Amino acid sequence: MRLTALLSMAARVVVPKDYRYGTNRPWTMAAKMQNPPGKRRRKVFVEPLAPEDWSVFKGDTVEILAGKDKGKQGKVIQVFRRRNWVIVEGLNTHHRYIGKSGDYKGTYIVSEAPILLRDVALIDTDRKPTDVEWRFTEEGERVRVSLRSGRILPKPVVERRDGIVPQQWKDGPKDTSPEDTLEKTYVPSLKTLEEEVMEKMGIVENRRQRRSYWY
Repeated sequence: MRLTALLSMAARVVVPKDYRYGTNRPWTMAAKMQNPPGKRRRKVFVEPLAPEDWSVFKGDTVEILAGKDKGKQGKVIQVFRRRNWVIVEGLNTHHRYIGKSGDYKGTYIVSEAPILLRDVALIDTDRKPTDVEWRFTEEGERVRVSLRSGRILPKPVVERRDGIVPQQWKDGPKDTSPEDTLEKTYVPSLKTLEEEVMEKMGIVENRRQRRSYWY
């Protein structure tokens, strides 16, 4: 495990109580423009879903069960757990203009809109949609199992933006190991830096400072 991975696990974004989550990360400028300080937006009710019950992940192949692209299959490229959303590559698209200014009408682009988790189904090994549930193997590993065929559906392996697959990463000679990261190497003391250096090098100060008077 890399040191950056340990630091990222410790990082948490603090948002207001009435924050309305969208497709933008909370720390981005686009999200801050949608949720300016003091603005009250209509509350969005989201069906509660425990993190351990979430069954669709980035890289999964799913089939859309409702909407204009019903019956089509695609790859999940983004997951938004705060809103029970997934974005499927190339499906449920909408068209819009961006960069409009003056006489320039803007650039016409196509982008995928989010889909509710209940409106998609995972694809089984025979390319047909199925419901899944979490079970434990004899070795104690928690896996997704198809209720249609009884087969195990492994979680997808996804590359990060830097091309690294965390599940396949092997520490190199320049990587900091978790043991070295968690090792306590600093003992606080009331000594100054000079006193600590002198103690470590065995230097004894026999001189005494002369008394001084303010008058």
